[in-house]
Amino acid sequence: MKTRTEFPRAIRIIEHAEIPLSDGVKLSAMIWLPIDAEERPVPAILEYLPYRKRDGTTERDALNHPYFAGHGYASLRVDMRGAGDSEGVLKGEYLKQEQDDALEVLKWIAAQSWSTGSVGMIGISWGGFNGLQIAARRPPELRAVISLCSTDDRYADDIHFMGGCLLVDKFAWGSTMFSINATPPDPALVGDKWRDLWMGRLNESGFWLEEWHRRQRRDELYKHGSICEDYGAVQCPVYLVGGWMDGYSNAIFRMMEHLTCPKKALIGPWAHKYPNFAEPGPRIGFLQEALRWWDKWLKGIETGIMDEPPLRAWIQDPVPPRSHYKERPGRWVGEAGWPIKGAKPLSLTLGDHVLTEAPQPSDLTLAISSPQTIGLAAGKWCPYGLEADEPGDQREEAGGSLVFDTLPLMQPLDLLGAPVLHLDVAADRPNAFVAATLSEVLPDGSATRLTYGLLNLTHRDGHVDLKPVEPGKRYKVAIRLNDCGQRIGTGNRLRLALSTAYWPIVWPSPETATLSIKAGVSHLDLPVRAERPEDAQLPSFAPAENAPALRKTALRQGASASTITRDLKSGDVEMYRLQDDGLTQIDAYNWTYGVKAERTYRIHPDDPLSATAETKWRKEYKRDDFHIAVEATTNMSVTRTELVLTGKLVAREGDAVPFSREWSYRIPRDHL
Repeated sequence: MKTRTEFPRAIRIIEHAEIPLSDGVKLSAMIWLPIDAEERPVPAILEYLPYRKRDGTTERDALNHPYFAGHGYASLRVDMRGAGDSEGVLKGEYLKQEQDDALEVLKWIAAQSWSTGSVGMIGISWGGFNGLQIAARRPPELRAVISLCSTDDRYADDIHFMGGCLLVDKFAWGSTMFSINATPPDPALVGDKWRDLWMGRLNESGFWLEEWHRRQRRDELYKHGSICEDYGAVQCPVYLVGGWMDGYSNAIFRMMEHLTCPKKALIGPWAHKYPNFAEPGPRIGFLQEALRWWDKWLKGIETGIMDEPPLRAWIQDPVPPRSHYKERPGRWVGEAGWPIKGAKPLSLTLGDHVLTEAPQPSDLTLAISSPQTIGLAAGKWCPYGLEADEPGDQREEAGGSLVFDTLPLMQPLDLLGAPVLHLDVAADRPNAFVAATLSEVLPDGSATRLTYGLLNLTHRDGHVDLKPVEPGKRYKVAIRLNDCGQRIGTGNRLRLALSTAYWPIVWPSPETATLSIKAGVSHLDLPVRAERPEDAQLPSFAPAENAPALRKTALRQGASASTITRDLKSGDVEMYRLQDDGLTQIDAYNWTYGVKAERTYRIHPDDPLSATAETKWRKEYKRDDFHIAVEATTNMSVTRTELVLTGKLVAREGDAVPFSREWSYRIPRDHL
């Protein structure tokens, strides 16, 4: 990864530009701008987030935004209403208010003397979501979007649900926002009103987790902001970017199939980070690639980017299982569109613990009831490319799963797309789910997870009209596993593992369930991709480049931990994750901040109602005699009929405690 220090245009930085909104609220923008932009106006690139530009995203902002500005763009990082150094209160994610504010921000940018009036939006995760959502509003100033690690479907493919199963990430991410929403602006930017702004956030942001968990069906909460409701609403060009290790790879393929605007897609080996500094590698010159996109759509310069294959994907080579990879070997391939024209899946039938192309007895029935600890080797739902957040050796899961293996492959097999499992299944309880994992088994027996999928059987007919399972009744269901791009090596085997638990990816069913699988009439369809000589002719991506890193001083070193412990007497199992970023001073403006997060997940292998989750956040901010700390604690547990949520927020100003509040809710389970 190269640091670039010289650029075609010299730049200046505006640390705090106030953008006035029609209701009197002012948003804070940091702007990287060519110094001669008043004389030679430039297009603009907007990143619009709630994650605190002053400290939350400042390190990555320093790598990205000056790079664009140095190549002739105004690059803006805007804090949303109620976040960072902006006024107002943030009361939910992807609200209409958020979009309305963005439309005013776009108008403001276009009206500036340094602006040509053409604006692009870039963002990852939340910023990737709202780039698509705002594009669907069709503001005339927005000419193009780059959306990374985002989704078109907020219900089926976000932190809330997977296959109708309740993701633990709904709780974990809601807890993260609970802590972010309670943080103060920087008095050096906003002046004496900082305390009033902070108190407004503490008193009015609320406890989002309650509404998120109460809304368990695909209703208006999730439809709003899901561009899959009307793909045709998005008309400006869109570049979709993601990674196989990320939680948001599936949406890229759906949007490539259904969007009608000019579009491109890029999917590499990366986790939930920008590809110019992501792991697993290889990293690429993503900023150079983005400039080709912006030059084409914001400056009208023909860069050839639309003459290349619309979809570029990294086909990963076989590797031993690891909970973190620095690099994933493989190769780039290109596709003219999606789905692949004329492609036919390879169908493998489930047999007596085998996966084969040969017919199997249609009356063969196999049963599985998993310990609740299956899933502990699954890693995180959305890895960030950190140590120990990716799936480990799947042999750890095999003993509690129903396993089907192929014979060793006689030649390599390439997969690109989503495997689909067709099951004939019955359950002995009214609520049950199926977890399906697909792994590559190496000759030494180790198993690397390739992809997985989930289906809550009460959601078998969709996510609105839910129906209990009739115990003993057989159902034919399809489970779409996450899209993947993988080469299966000669001599290796494919393994399909089915389980009735997947903790702590999803919350357990209310009772221990046994599934009955009619194997001979169940099959797995694999998205096989034939090798093509033209892949070798694809243009290479430039090496990764970044602007100079943020100058900072570590005042206290951070720490991290990821452990799983089992009490041999009680049988209880605990997963503990610590991410302590230490205490950091940003040298340029003498601002010190620290973030520490602890997450604890507990369960007993024989008791689905023993599942509990706890998060503890501490955030602190200092300058001279200014010292603010926020402590946010959340807990969740389950009964057969309810979800139990509690939260506590304590705000400290020096030795004083100007704010403390607790929340407690019991929410009925709705077919979970």
